[in-house]
Amino acid sequence: MTERTRLVSWDDPGVGAAAMPGMSGLDYLHSMMGKKLPPPPMGELLNMTLVEATPGKATFTCEPDESHYNPIGAVHGGLVCSLLDSALGCAVQTTLPKGQGYTSIEIKVNYLRPVRAGSGPLTCVGVVTKPGSRVAFAEGTVTDASGKLVATASGSLLVFPIS
Repeated sequence: MTERTRLVSWDDPGVGAAAMPGMSGLDYLHSMMGKKLPPPPMGELLNMTLVEATPGKATFTCEPDESHYNPIGAVHGGLVCSLLDSALGCAVQTTLPKGQGYTSIEIKVNYLRPVRAGSGPLTCVGVVTKPGSRVAFAEGTVTDASGKLVATASGSLLVFPIS
């Protein structure tokens, strides 16, 4: 056996959480992408990055590696699900005014092909299908480096006031 290591570092997540109530969702995501606010630690841990945010749409990239493998030698479905959950959530976040937040209610993922360390980078696009003041709906896709569709998802998200 050959041991491998990976160092993960992150910034204080409280900085972004404190700024969020005073910004629209789209402004918040743009501040994160512009490095004015730190990205969430989960993104650093899973090696995924928000690369685009426009009204009703969010795009992430992710570079899968062996540290994401499950026991059968493929990237764990949880990585792909987390990527989709983030894209759907951030797509909804782009539609929210200042003082509003969101959380996932449910997500349904369809896994269409295996992902391996050589499959990446993955691109995940989340799109709002129905914005809402209480519940919003979004769909997402994940493609591999060759453009092949590897997973899709649909989900609903609770929208609520934050302080």
